[in-house]
Amino acid sequence: MAQATPVTVPDAEEPSAADRIDAAIIRIEAAVSARAAEARALSDRHAALKARMAEALTALDDVIARTPGTRSEADAN
Repeated sequence: MAQATPVTVPDAEEPSAADRIDAAIIRIEAAVSARAAEARALSDRHAALKARMAEALTALDDVIARTPGTRSEADAN
């Protein structure tokens, strides 16, 4: 007796190739948006740190300028 060839019926729940491509595009766009947000946050943190460092260096320069025997005071005389 010959064996019957199984008949496969496409699963109605399986997304089409176009649906999978659309889903991939959505995931890629979400990843790009997340990267952009992370880059903006990093840039903002960098700017804040740079400003704080500038303030700290200015304060340090002021302390050095007021300290007796430093080069800044000697140059002023």
